[in-house]
Amino acid sequence: MSGIHTGSCFCGEVEFEVTGAAVDTGYCHCSSCRSYTGAPLASWTLWHAENVRVTKGEALLGGFNKTGFSHRRFCTRCGGHVLVEHPGLGFTDIPAAVLPTFPFRPTVHLNYAETVLPIKDGLPKLKDFPAEAGGSGETMPD
Repeated sequence: MSGIHTGSCFCGEVEFEVTGAAVDTGYCHCSSCRSYTGAPLASWTLWHAENVRVTKGEALLGGFNKTGFSHRRFCTRCGGHVLVEHPGLGFTDIPAAVLPTFPFRPTVHLNYAETVLPIKDGLPKLKDFPAEAGGSGETMPD
């Protein structure tokens, strides 16, 4: 769904907006996302980087880049997750939970070879990433 959607960190001191249509939406099962979120999977909404703008509290954004692929950004006041930049791809992802006005309709599971919570929902299950993002593009059974 296109338009303008807004969100914030847990305490509300960092606010952001996304415009246009999401590139894709889904779940990630990789160990990095699981460890970072403290959950068995992460839900994401993917946007062209130029369509994501921090509108308040940019000075409060901290960051961490464990693998070189994803630069995770969080509020230094509350620790709330805000966004994940993928500079090599030109995309930014926003956790679905912090975009309350966006109707989250997942289309794919990423890194399903690492899942700890099998989900039978009929969506494609990619072993790792799509080929165009540097992955194998290989699918796994539902």
